[in-house]
Amino acid sequence: MTDLAHVASGFPVVGVVGGGQLARMMQQPAIALGVGLRVLATSIEESAAQAVRDVRIGRHDDLDALRGFADGCDVITFDHEHVPPLLLKTLEDEGVAVRPGGRALVHAQDKLIMREALTAAGVPCPLWREVETPSDVADFAGEAGWPVVLKTSRGGYDGRGVWVLDDLEAVHDLMTTTTLAGGARWLAEERVDFVQELSAQVARSPHGQAVAYPVVRTVQTNGICTEVVAPAPGLTDDEIVAAQHAALTVAQALGVVGMLAVEMFETRDGRVLVNELAMRPHNSGHWSIEGAVTSQFENHLRAVLDLPLGDPAAVAPYSVMVNVLGGDKGGLYHAYLHCMARDPGLKIHMYGKEVRAGRKLGHVTVVGDDLDDLLARAHHAADYLSGAIDE
Repeated sequence: MTDLAHVASGFPVVGVVGGGQLARMMQQPAIALGVGLRVLATSIEESAAQAVRDVRIGRHDDLDALRGFADGCDVITFDHEHVPPLLLKTLEDEGVAVRPGGRALVHAQDKLIMREALTAAGVPCPLWREVETPSDVADFAGEAGWPVVLKTSRGGYDGRGVWVLDDLEAVHDLMTTTTLAGGARWLAEERVDFVQELSAQVARSPHGQAVAYPVVRTVQTNGICTEVVAPAPGLTDDEIVAAQHAALTVAQALGVVGMLAVEMFETRDGRVLVNELAMRPHNSGHWSIEGAVTSQFENHLRAVLDLPLGDPAAVAPYSVMVNVLGGDKGGLYHAYLHCMARDPGLKIHMYGKEVRAGRKLGHVTVVGDDLDDLLARAHHAADYLSGAIDE
Protein backbone atom coordinates (compact mmCIF):
# COMPACT_ATOMS: atom_id res chain seq x y z
CA MET A 1 0.00 0.00 0.00
CA THR A 2 1.18 3.51 -0.76
CA ASP A 3 -0.16 6.63 0.94
CA LEU A 4 0.51 9.26 -1.67
CA ALA A 5 -2.80 11.05 -2.10
CA HIS A 6 -1.34 14.56 -1.71
CA VAL A 7 -2.46 16.97 -4.42
CA ALA A 8 -2.30 20.73 -4.71
CA SER A 9 -4.43 22.60 -2.19
CA GLY A 10 -8.07 22.71 -3.22
CA PHE A 11 -7.81 19.96 -5.81
CA PRO A 12 -9.91 16.84 -5.17
CA VAL A 13 -9.03 13.15 -4.99
CA VAL A 14 -11.06 10.67 -7.05
CA GLY A 15 -11.10 7.09 -5.80
CA VAL A 16 -11.55 4.35 -8.39
CA VAL A 17 -12.74 0.96 -7.15
CA GLY A 18 -11.00 -1.59 -9.35
CA GLY A 19 -7.45 -1.83 -10.66
CA GLY A 20 -7.99 -2.72 -14.31
CA GLN A 21 -7.12 -0.94 -17.53
CA LEU A 22 -10.04 1.48 -17.28
CA ALA A 23 -8.69 2.91 -14.04
CA ARG A 24 -5.20 2.92 -15.57
CA MET A 25 -6.39 5.07 -18.49
CA MET A 26 -7.95 7.61 -16.10
CA GLN A 27 -4.48 8.46 -14.82
CA GLN A 28 -3.38 10.59 -17.79
CA PRO A 29 -6.38 12.97 -17.77
CA ALA A 30 -6.15 13.13 -13.96
CA ILE A 31 -2.57 14.37 -14.35
CA ALA A 32 -3.65 17.01 -16.85
CA LEU A 33 -6.54 18.15 -14.63
CA GLY A 34 -4.31 18.22 -11.57
CA VAL A 35 -6.66 16.01 -9.55
CA GLY A 36 -5.56 13.09 -7.40
CA LEU A 37 -6.37 9.54 -8.42
CA ARG A 38 -6.52 6.69 -5.90
CA VAL A 39 -7.11 3.07 -6.90
CA LEU A 40 -8.44 0.13 -4.91
CA ALA A 41 -6.73 -2.92 -6.39
CA THR A 42 -6.46 -6.51 -5.24
CA SER A 43 -2.75 -6.64 -6.09
CA ILE A 44 0.10 -4.28 -6.90
CA GLU A 45 0.44 -6.23 -10.15
CA GLU A 46 -2.93 -5.08 -11.47
CA SER A 47 -2.98 -2.84 -14.52
CA ALA A 48 -3.84 0.44 -12.80
CA ALA A 49 -1.69 -0.29 -9.75
CA GLN A 50 1.38 -0.26 -12.00
CA ALA A 51 0.63 3.28 -13.21
CA VAL A 52 -1.27 5.12 -10.47
CA ARG A 53 0.72 6.65 -7.63
CA ASP A 54 -1.80 6.15 -4.81
CA VAL A 55 -2.76 2.48 -4.54
CA ARG A 56 -4.71 0.78 -1.77
CA ILE A 57 -4.87 -3.01 -1.64
CA GLY A 58 -8.25 -4.53 -0.84
CA ARG A 59 -11.35 -6.20 -2.21
CA HIS A 60 -14.40 -4.48 -3.66
CA ASP A 61 -16.70 -6.72 -1.60
CA ASP A 62 -15.05 -5.92 1.75
CA LEU A 63 -16.86 -3.09 3.55
CA ASP A 64 -13.92 -2.24 5.80
CA ALA A 65 -11.62 -2.04 2.78
CA LEU A 66 -14.08 0.26 1.00
CA ARG A 67 -14.46 2.49 4.04
CA GLY A 68 -10.72 2.83 4.46
CA PHE A 69 -10.30 3.47 0.77
CA ALA A 70 -12.98 6.18 0.73
CA ASP A 71 -11.41 8.05 3.65
CA GLY A 72 -9.68 11.05 2.10
CA CYS A 73 -11.40 10.77 -1.29
CA ASP A 74 -13.79 13.46 -2.47
CA VAL A 75 -15.74 11.05 -4.67
CA ILE A 76 -15.75 7.32 -5.37
CA THR A 77 -16.25 5.86 -8.85
CA PHE A 78 -15.66 2.51 -10.55
CA ASP A 79 -13.55 0.48 -12.94
CA HIS A 80 -16.22 -2.28 -12.88
CA GLU A 81 -19.79 -2.86 -11.67
CA HIS A 82 -19.19 -5.66 -9.16
CA VAL A 83 -19.43 -3.86 -5.80
CA PRO A 84 -22.39 -5.39 -3.89
CA PRO A 85 -25.36 -2.97 -3.81
CA LEU A 86 -25.74 -3.23 -0.02
CA LEU A 87 -22.16 -2.05 0.46
CA LEU A 88 -22.73 0.91 -1.85
CA LYS A 89 -25.84 1.87 0.11
CA THR A 90 -23.89 1.68 3.36
CA LEU A 91 -21.19 3.99 2.00
CA GLU A 92 -23.76 6.46 0.71
CA ASP A 93 -25.66 6.39 4.03
CA GLU A 94 -22.36 7.22 5.73
CA GLY A 95 -21.94 10.30 3.56
CA VAL A 96 -19.54 9.02 0.89
CA ALA A 97 -20.09 10.58 -2.55
CA VAL A 98 -20.53 7.54 -4.82
CA ARG A 99 -20.88 8.23 -8.56
CA PRO A 100 -22.68 6.59 -10.17
CA GLY A 101 -24.70 5.85 -7.06
CA GLY A 102 -25.91 2.42 -6.09
CA ARG A 103 -29.48 3.02 -7.27
CA ALA A 104 -28.16 3.71 -10.77
CA LEU A 105 -25.39 1.12 -10.80
CA VAL A 106 -27.73 -1.77 -9.99
CA HIS A 107 -29.09 -1.47 -13.54
CA ALA A 108 -25.65 -2.37 -14.88
CA GLN A 109 -25.30 -5.16 -12.32
CA ASP A 110 -28.60 -6.93 -12.94
CA LYS A 111 -29.95 -7.34 -16.47
CA LEU A 112 -33.52 -8.01 -15.33
CA ILE A 113 -33.65 -4.86 -13.25
CA MET A 114 -32.24 -3.04 -16.27
CA ARG A 115 -34.88 -4.47 -18.63
CA GLU A 116 -37.70 -3.52 -16.25
CA ALA A 117 -36.43 0.06 -15.90
CA LEU A 118 -35.77 0.59 -19.61
CA THR A 119 -39.18 -0.77 -20.57
CA ALA A 120 -40.83 1.53 -18.02
CA ALA A 121 -38.89 4.48 -19.49
CA GLY A 122 -40.05 3.65 -23.02
CA VAL A 123 -36.55 2.75 -24.26
CA PRO A 124 -36.72 0.20 -27.12
CA CYS A 125 -35.41 -3.25 -26.15
CA PRO A 126 -35.55 -6.77 -27.61
CA LEU A 127 -38.47 -8.92 -26.50
CA TRP A 128 -37.64 -10.29 -23.04
CA ARG A 129 -39.06 -12.22 -20.15
CA GLU A 130 -37.94 -13.50 -16.76
CA VAL A 131 -37.99 -17.31 -16.83
CA GLU A 132 -37.55 -19.94 -14.15
CA THR A 133 -37.98 -23.26 -15.96
CA PRO A 134 -37.40 -24.75 -19.43
CA SER A 135 -41.17 -24.68 -19.85
CA ASP A 136 -41.14 -20.89 -19.35
CA VAL A 137 -38.48 -20.59 -22.06
CA ALA A 138 -40.57 -22.74 -24.42
CA ASP A 139 -43.55 -20.43 -23.85
CA PHE A 140 -41.38 -17.41 -24.58
CA ALA A 141 -40.00 -19.04 -27.74
CA GLY A 142 -43.58 -19.44 -28.91
CA GLU A 143 -43.75 -15.64 -29.05
CA ALA A 144 -40.16 -14.70 -29.95
CA GLY A 145 -39.16 -17.76 -31.99
CA TRP A 146 -36.06 -19.95 -31.84
CA PRO A 147 -33.18 -19.56 -31.22
CA VAL A 148 -33.59 -17.93 -27.82
CA VAL A 149 -30.91 -15.93 -26.02
CA LEU A 150 -30.70 -17.05 -22.39
CA LYS A 151 -28.79 -14.90 -19.89
CA THR A 152 -27.97 -14.86 -16.22
CA SER A 153 -29.14 -11.56 -14.81
CA ARG A 154 -25.95 -11.07 -12.77
CA GLY A 155 -22.27 -11.77 -13.19
CA GLY A 156 -21.85 -11.99 -16.97
CA TYR A 157 -19.47 -9.92 -19.11
CA ASP A 158 -17.42 -10.34 -22.29
CA GLY A 159 -19.84 -13.03 -23.47
CA ARG A 160 -19.94 -14.92 -20.18
CA GLY A 161 -23.37 -15.83 -18.85
CA VAL A 162 -24.98 -15.59 -22.30
CA TRP A 163 -26.11 -18.55 -24.40
CA VAL A 164 -27.85 -18.79 -27.77
CA LEU A 165 -29.99 -21.94 -27.68
CA ASP A 166 -31.70 -23.59 -30.64
CA ASP A 167 -34.24 -25.85 -28.96
CA LEU A 168 -35.86 -26.95 -25.72
CA GLU A 169 -33.41 -29.81 -25.19
CA ALA A 170 -30.48 -27.37 -25.14
CA VAL A 171 -32.38 -25.12 -22.72
CA HIS A 172 -33.09 -28.05 -20.40
CA ASP A 173 -29.45 -29.16 -20.44
CA LEU A 174 -28.23 -25.66 -19.61
CA MET A 175 -30.73 -24.76 -16.89
CA THR A 176 -30.38 -28.10 -15.08
CA THR A 177 -26.58 -28.02 -15.00
CA THR A 178 -25.88 -24.33 -14.35
CA THR A 179 -25.67 -22.88 -10.83
CA LEU A 180 -26.56 -19.20 -10.81
CA ALA A 181 -24.58 -16.66 -8.84
CA GLY A 182 -26.14 -15.31 -5.68
CA GLY A 183 -29.19 -13.17 -6.46
CA ALA A 184 -29.10 -14.00 -10.18
CA ARG A 185 -32.15 -15.00 -12.18
CA TRP A 186 -32.73 -16.28 -15.71
CA LEU A 187 -33.56 -13.82 -18.50
CA ALA A 188 -34.81 -14.91 -21.93
CA GLU A 189 -34.51 -12.55 -24.89
CA GLU A 190 -35.27 -12.71 -28.58
CA ARG A 191 -32.39 -13.32 -30.97
CA VAL A 192 -32.22 -10.00 -32.80
CA ASP A 193 -31.58 -10.04 -36.54
CA PHE A 194 -29.18 -7.10 -36.64
CA VAL A 195 -27.15 -5.30 -39.28
CA GLN A 196 -24.45 -4.17 -36.87
CA GLU A 197 -23.82 -3.72 -33.17
CA LEU A 198 -23.58 -0.16 -31.91
CA SER A 199 -22.52 1.69 -28.80
CA ALA A 200 -23.86 5.10 -27.85
CA GLN A 201 -21.86 6.76 -25.07
CA VAL A 202 -22.89 9.76 -23.03
CA ALA A 203 -21.40 11.58 -20.07
CA ARG A 204 -23.70 13.06 -17.42
CA SER A 205 -22.90 15.21 -14.39
CA PRO A 206 -24.75 15.46 -11.04
CA HIS A 207 -26.46 18.69 -12.00
CA GLY A 208 -27.77 17.13 -15.23
CA GLN A 209 -25.42 18.39 -17.94
CA ALA A 210 -24.97 15.65 -20.55
CA VAL A 211 -23.01 15.22 -23.79
CA ALA A 212 -23.28 12.50 -26.41
CA TYR A 213 -20.35 10.96 -28.29
CA PRO A 214 -20.60 9.82 -31.92
CA VAL A 215 -22.39 6.48 -32.18
CA VAL A 216 -19.84 3.76 -32.96
CA ARG A 217 -19.90 0.31 -34.55
CA THR A 218 -18.55 -2.54 -32.46
CA VAL A 219 -17.51 -6.00 -33.61
CA GLN A 220 -17.66 -8.87 -31.11
CA THR A 221 -15.60 -12.05 -31.47
CA ASN A 222 -16.47 -14.87 -29.06
CA GLY A 223 -18.21 -12.33 -26.88
CA ILE A 224 -15.23 -9.95 -26.71
CA CYS A 225 -15.12 -6.57 -28.45
CA THR A 226 -12.37 -6.75 -31.05
CA GLU A 227 -13.01 -3.68 -33.23
CA VAL A 228 -14.61 -0.24 -32.93
CA VAL A 229 -15.28 2.22 -35.77
CA ALA A 230 -16.22 5.81 -34.92
CA PRO A 231 -18.59 6.94 -36.23
CA ALA A 232 -20.57 3.84 -37.17
CA PRO A 233 -20.74 3.66 -40.96
CA GLY A 234 -24.05 3.43 -42.78
CA LEU A 235 -26.33 4.92 -40.16
CA THR A 236 -29.05 7.33 -41.23
CA ASP A 237 -29.47 10.63 -39.41
CA ASP A 238 -32.67 9.26 -37.85
CA GLU A 239 -30.83 6.19 -36.52
CA ILE A 240 -28.04 8.33 -35.06
CA VAL A 241 -30.54 10.59 -33.32
CA ALA A 242 -32.53 7.59 -32.05
CA ALA A 243 -29.43 5.96 -30.58
CA GLN A 244 -28.16 9.11 -28.90
CA HIS A 245 -31.64 9.97 -27.64
CA ALA A 246 -31.99 6.48 -26.14
CA ALA A 247 -28.65 6.81 -24.35
CA LEU A 248 -29.48 10.26 -22.98
CA THR A 249 -32.91 9.00 -21.88
CA VAL A 250 -31.33 6.08 -20.04
CA ALA A 251 -28.80 8.35 -18.31
CA GLN A 252 -31.50 10.72 -17.10
CA ALA A 253 -34.08 8.07 -16.18
CA LEU A 254 -31.63 6.01 -14.13
CA GLY A 255 -29.77 8.96 -12.63
CA VAL A 256 -26.39 7.98 -14.06
CA VAL A 257 -23.40 10.15 -13.18
CA GLY A 258 -20.22 9.64 -15.18
CA MET A 259 -19.81 7.78 -18.45
CA LEU A 260 -22.60 5.53 -19.70
CA ALA A 261 -22.19 3.11 -22.61
CA VAL A 262 -25.43 1.85 -24.13
CA GLU A 263 -24.76 -1.17 -26.32
CA MET A 264 -27.34 -1.55 -29.08
CA PHE A 265 -28.40 -3.46 -32.15
CA GLU A 266 -29.22 -1.79 -35.47
CA THR A 267 -32.00 -3.96 -36.85
CA ARG A 268 -32.68 -4.68 -40.49
CA ASP A 269 -35.86 -2.60 -40.34
CA GLY A 270 -33.99 0.54 -39.18
CA ARG A 271 -34.58 0.41 -35.41
CA VAL A 272 -32.06 0.58 -32.60
CA LEU A 273 -32.65 -1.77 -29.65
CA VAL A 274 -30.77 -1.53 -26.35
CA ASN A 275 -28.76 -4.64 -25.46
CA GLU A 276 -26.67 -3.85 -22.36
CA LEU A 277 -25.40 -0.97 -20.19
CA ALA A 278 -22.04 -0.07 -18.65
CA MET A 279 -21.83 2.82 -16.19
CA ARG A 280 -18.13 3.62 -16.50
CA PRO A 281 -15.67 4.18 -19.34
CA HIS A 282 -16.07 1.36 -21.84
CA ASN A 283 -14.06 -0.54 -24.44
CA SER A 284 -16.21 1.01 -27.16
CA GLY A 285 -14.90 4.46 -26.19
CA HIS A 286 -11.15 3.85 -26.19
CA TRP A 287 -10.98 5.44 -29.65
CA SER A 288 -11.79 8.79 -28.00
CA ILE A 289 -8.30 9.11 -26.47
CA GLU A 290 -6.93 10.09 -29.89
CA GLY A 291 -10.17 10.50 -31.82
CA ALA A 292 -12.25 12.98 -29.79
CA VAL A 293 -11.71 16.48 -28.45
CA THR A 294 -12.31 15.12 -24.93
CA SER A 295 -11.72 11.45 -24.17
CA GLN A 296 -14.24 9.31 -22.31
CA PHE A 297 -11.74 9.06 -19.44
CA GLU A 298 -11.45 12.82 -19.00
CA ASN A 299 -15.20 13.31 -19.26
CA HIS A 300 -15.77 10.58 -16.68
CA LEU A 301 -13.54 12.43 -14.23
CA ARG A 302 -15.17 15.75 -15.08
CA ALA A 303 -18.63 14.26 -14.61
CA VAL A 304 -18.05 12.61 -11.23
CA LEU A 305 -16.43 15.84 -9.99
CA ASP A 306 -19.36 17.88 -11.38
CA LEU A 307 -17.07 19.91 -13.60
CA PRO A 308 -18.36 21.27 -16.92
CA LEU A 309 -18.14 18.50 -19.50
CA GLY A 310 -15.74 18.55 -22.44
CA ASP A 311 -16.54 18.50 -26.15
CA PRO A 312 -17.13 14.87 -27.29
CA ALA A 313 -16.82 15.67 -31.02
CA ALA A 314 -14.59 13.60 -33.28
CA VAL A 315 -11.37 15.19 -34.51
CA ALA A 316 -11.20 13.18 -37.77
CA PRO A 317 -13.73 11.63 -40.17
CA TYR A 318 -12.98 8.14 -38.76
CA SER A 319 -11.22 6.50 -35.84
CA VAL A 320 -10.57 2.75 -35.67
CA MET A 321 -9.69 0.95 -32.46
CA VAL A 322 -8.71 -2.74 -32.44
CA ASN A 323 -8.03 -4.72 -29.27
CA VAL A 324 -4.77 -6.62 -28.85
CA LEU A 325 -5.67 -10.07 -27.53
CA GLY A 326 -3.29 -12.57 -26.01
CA GLY A 327 -2.07 -15.41 -28.21
CA ASP A 328 0.60 -18.07 -28.04
CA LYS A 329 3.53 -15.66 -27.97
CA GLY A 330 4.86 -13.33 -25.30
CA GLY A 331 7.36 -10.51 -25.70
CA LEU A 332 4.93 -7.97 -27.13
CA TYR A 333 7.39 -5.12 -26.63
CA HIS A 334 9.71 -6.54 -29.27
CA ALA A 335 6.93 -6.04 -31.83
CA TYR A 336 6.95 -2.27 -31.28
CA LEU A 337 9.86 -1.69 -33.66
CA HIS A 338 7.99 -3.22 -36.60
CA CYS A 339 4.63 -1.58 -35.80
CA MET A 340 5.98 1.90 -35.13
CA ALA A 341 8.35 1.90 -38.11
CA ARG A 342 5.67 0.61 -40.46
CA ASP A 343 3.00 3.06 -39.27
CA PRO A 344 4.13 6.24 -37.45
CA GLY A 345 0.49 7.35 -37.19
CA LEU A 346 -0.42 4.33 -35.09
CA LYS A 347 -1.08 4.74 -31.36
CA ILE A 348 -0.36 1.72 -29.14
CA HIS A 349 -1.80 1.35 -25.64
CA MET A 350 -0.72 -1.60 -23.49
CA TYR A 351 -2.19 -2.50 -20.12
CA GLY A 352 0.75 -4.13 -18.33
CA LYS A 353 -0.86 -7.56 -18.24
CA GLU A 354 0.71 -10.99 -18.47
CA VAL A 355 -0.05 -12.70 -21.79
CA ARG A 356 -2.94 -15.15 -21.67
CA ALA A 357 -4.87 -16.52 -24.63
CA GLY A 358 -7.86 -14.33 -25.46
CA ARG A 359 -7.07 -11.75 -22.77
CA LYS A 360 -7.30 -8.03 -23.57
CA LEU A 361 -3.69 -6.90 -23.38
CA GLY A 362 -4.03 -3.50 -25.02
CA HIS A 363 -5.42 -1.71 -28.03
CA VAL A 364 -4.29 0.22 -31.08
CA THR A 365 -5.93 3.28 -32.63
CA VAL A 366 -5.59 5.07 -35.96
CA VAL A 367 -7.47 8.15 -37.15
CA GLY A 368 -7.98 9.52 -40.65
CA ASP A 369 -10.38 9.78 -43.57
CA ASP A 370 -9.98 6.44 -45.41
CA LEU A 371 -11.90 3.81 -43.44
CA ASP A 372 -10.65 0.79 -45.37
CA ASP A 373 -7.04 1.92 -44.91
CA LEU A 374 -7.57 2.55 -41.20
CA LEU A 375 -9.10 -0.89 -40.68
CA ALA A 376 -6.24 -2.59 -42.49
CA ARG A 377 -3.59 -0.68 -40.52
CA ALA A 378 -5.20 -1.23 -37.13
CA HIS A 379 -5.80 -4.95 -37.66
CA HIS A 380 -2.27 -5.48 -38.97
CA ALA A 381 -0.77 -3.85 -35.89
CA ALA A 382 -3.02 -5.72 -33.44
CA ASP A 383 -2.31 -9.04 -35.18
CA TYR A 384 1.44 -8.41 -35.19
CA LEU A 385 1.48 -7.41 -31.54
CA SER A 386 -0.46 -10.52 -30.56
CA GLY A 387 1.76 -12.79 -32.67
CA ALA A 388 -0.97 -13.83 -35.08
CA ILE A 389 1.22 -12.65 -37.99
CA ASP A 390 4.96 -12.09 -38.29
CA GLU A 391 5.31 -9.73 -41.23
